Amino acid sequence: MAALVRLQNVTKQYRTPNGTVTAVDAVDLDVEQGEILGVIGYSGAGKSTLVRLINALEKPTDGTVHVGNDELTALPERRVRAVRREIGMIFQQFNLFNSRTVAGNVAYPLKLAGVGQPERDQRVARLLDFVGLLEKAHSFPDQLSGGQKQRVGIARALATDPKLLLADEATSALDPETTADVLALLKRVNRELGITIVVITHEMDVIRTIADRVAVMDNGRIVELGSVYDVFSAPSTPTVARFVATVLHDRPSPETLSRLRAAHPGRLVTVKVLDQKGFTGLLSRVFAEHHVENQIVYGGISELQERSIGALTYELTGPQASVDGALAALTAQGIDYAEERVEDNA
Repeated sequence: MAALVRLQNVTKQYRTPNGTVTAVDAVDLDVEQGEILGVIGYSGAGKSTLVRLINALEKPTDGTVHVGNDELTALPERRVRAVRREIGMIFQQFNLFNSRTVAGNVAYPLKLAGVGQPERDQRVARLLDFVGLLEKAHSFPDQLSGGQKQRVGIARALATDPKLLLADEATSALDPETTADVLALLKRVNRELGITIVVITHEMDVIRTIADRVAVMDNGRIVELGSVYDVFSAPSTPTVARFVATVLHDRPSPETLSRLRAAHPGRLVTVKVLDQKGFTGLLSRVFAEHHVENQIVYGGISELQERSIGALTYELTGPQASVDGALAALTAQGIDYAEERVEDNA
């Protein structure tokens, strides 16, 4: 796939009374045409600044930003405004006009773009039907639930037929059930309309649900970038590992490990699940061949991007040499494991 968005060595700095603050630091990033890219990081990581650089609401201190064939950093403001019409925005707090009806909110960017009334009305009706709110066309925002407001925001963002959609913490103000509905709608936007989406969030579960790839930001830098499966299954930095732990819950916490240790005197070993058929059967055969008794005492296996992911914690019981032999056999099979000790997790 070709890159729709390309950031090259992009840095954004702000001058403050206390000195210079670097919000985005030498970022290189491609957003491929037709993908959903998730950008995640803790508060202050630089995520929202990155969005503002992509839609040219901010100019970088250094580096270049391309959207399509346009280098935004080299365009005059008049031309930037034209490019910005091809970029839809969805906001955390919806940003709807309370004085306008649902239809009026969706029609507003079309009116600014000079679209005539007949075409405007047809497009608004089509978009409201797409997001499931056609019957609310004449309602006002204060008559809607949070999820309905965000659906209006999505319809409005789609009004000018953008090629790129930016969702900045679009589900942070919603409850879990409503969040799932909104994410399902965004997936429809991507799959059925072919619109590239960049999702900015601090919630790893959002990334797990919707994204094809994920970029993890920390202190203004992208510290990890890859497919959601690769990043979840093998986080390479402590920041990413903390995010993944909030979603998978497949490894025992220090407190849980202490309880497991009190209840299970054998050796506790956490095995990383491989995405292959019959994986748990393979483990059972290895343990049996080495005459090691085994019991799963913690963990879980789930599916991510149609592949298995997770970890299982076993209590292994038998002579030390037998257990060591079984673990060596796991290593020979390319299976990662970690022997759990209370002090390792403290």
